[in-house]
Amino acid sequence: MSEIIDNLTWKSRWVLRRNAILGSLVFQRWASRTPIIRMIARRRAAAQFDMIAGFVYTQILTVFVEVGLIPFLQGGLRTVEAIVQFTGLEEDATVRLLKAGQSLKICESPQAGIWTLGEAGAPLSANEGALAMIRHHHLLYADLAKPLALLAQGRRTETALSAYWTYASKDQSDAGATGYSALMAATQPMVSQQILDVYDFAQHRHMLDIGGGSGAFSSAVAVTARQLEIGLFDLTDVIAEAEKRLASDTSSTRFTLHPGSFKDTPLPHGYDLMTLVRILHDHDDSVCIALLSKIHAALPDGGRLLIVEPMADTHTAQPMGEAYFGMYLWAMGSGRPRSAAETKAMLRNAGFRHIKAVKTALPIITGALVAIK
Repeated sequence: MSEIIDNLTWKSRWVLRRNAILGSLVFQRWASRTPIIRMIARRRAAAQFDMIAGFVYTQILTVFVEVGLIPFLQGGLRTVEAIVQFTGLEEDATVRLLKAGQSLKICESPQAGIWTLGEAGAPLSANEGALAMIRHHHLLYADLAKPLALLAQGRRTETALSAYWTYASKDQSDAGATGYSALMAATQPMVSQQILDVYDFAQHRHMLDIGGGSGAFSSAVAVTARQLEIGLFDLTDVIAEAEKRLASDTSSTRFTLHPGSFKDTPLPHGYDLMTLVRILHDHDDSVCIALLSKIHAALPDGGRLLIVEPMADTHTAQPMGEAYFGMYLWAMGSGRPRSAAETKAMLRNAGFRHIKAVKTALPIITGALVAIK
């Protein structure tokens, strides 16, 4: 029995009517037989099945990545015999995997018995960040094995992801940064390139990258803005990783390393630009509100804060924001996806005067906001 709610808007009434129509078997049979509408019905049916089968698709991709088939097929045309020898699987299993991959365009067979990368696999082969994410997804899948239980525990229990992202761990006694720092460094280039193409870092003299990890993003900025003095602020263990990484970087003399936690440690002053790259959505509202206030206090008048991360309201990429990152961050035990409007509201409450969006070429990977004190 439906709950009775007063004062329904026109949109609520329309949604109820739409769902009644789409949920009718009579309508579905009619739509599947009617020209033009039949094409729409088929697309919706395919999308529905893709949602049901999505986990299977990701596991097929996982096998390709874990066994090393992406770079192996990138090398050119391969025979089935060569692929069997490479994977160590039996021929029946290998052919089954290849045909499954072909249906997802990971690989393709341009002629009988010959295989290479497909339209989806070819660009993936050049994206080490995406491959690194796929390799670590077994942690997420373990946490999502019982999704109802994961939601019911209310983020109070340690998970595979929270233990991996040690700053989100329930047990801080043995926190280590090596694993997640390596993943952040591997995935950073696809984010860095998006913002480097559209933001002029050369207009600044001193930049502080807060939560900057081992310095992958800062190093990319240093190449494009050669006069920029750069500060890196992160946890002590992470700064130790940054020291190792920067030891062989020719721009290392322009770096100042600041160990500390932005939850407890005062931020250094003297920087006219501060950056938060994939930081806010990893933390809960209370932490973000406090951090933004600290940044506002540390910046000089006219100083800028650049926020770079996926936004929950991104057009055509809503599932990435609310579904993928929503459940990922829930399993991690910290943070949530936020829309640009939500982040802007927090920035205003922190005291920032002017806030504007920076358009990136691929907003599904990252969006950006600039806030001026």
